[in-house]
Amino acid sequence: MKMELNQVKAIDELIKGRRSIKKFKPDPVSIEEIVDILEVAKWAPNHKLTEPWRFLLYAEEGKNQFVDAFLKTQAGSDGKIPEKAQKKAAYFREIPLHLVVVMPEDPRQKTWDEDYGAVCAMIQNIQLAAWARGIGMIWRTNDWIYNPVFREAIGVQPGEKIVATLMIGYGDFIPEAKERTPIVDKINIIRS
Repeated sequence: MKMELNQVKAIDELIKGRRSIKKFKPDPVSIEEIVDILEVAKWAPNHKLTEPWRFLLYAEEGKNQFVDAFLKTQAGSDGKIPEKAQKKAAYFREIPLHLVVVMPEDPRQKTWDEDYGAVCAMIQNIQLAAWARGIGMIWRTNDWIYNPVFREAIGVQPGEKIVATLMIGYGDFIPEAKERTPIVDKINIIRS
């Protein structure tokens, strides 16, 4: 199947135009629209169609569970939360949606690698499908997602990996594109 040139250019521009969004408008994002986006994104390349993903979507008052789990990882031995962590928690509460993407950690390295690749491809599909609809996000892999306290508080089981926390909303600020290295500097073409 070959697409029309204008369709190809539109896809190229979508890919090049997508940005990670850190500053969000307070406007709510429809959960139904996120489900629709996930329905599209699931068409990512996926060896043997194992569909190695599951999602935890935190919206409205449910965001408190996500934020509280984060805060538990920040508490000192005295139980106090540092001011920096409190500010980050306030920022997290303002973001309309948090989507945690989880995969099973298969003990077979090849399967683990294939599953991780599939989940990452799906996350890129999520970002592109959302961007096409005017929804922005940032893919986070902060150190606290590895903390057993956070994992347990949000229901991530032993033998599962958090691949991403996607913070989702309508962008209040769209950053400029950052320069990328030309591919000719990164490719070694072997012809014989």
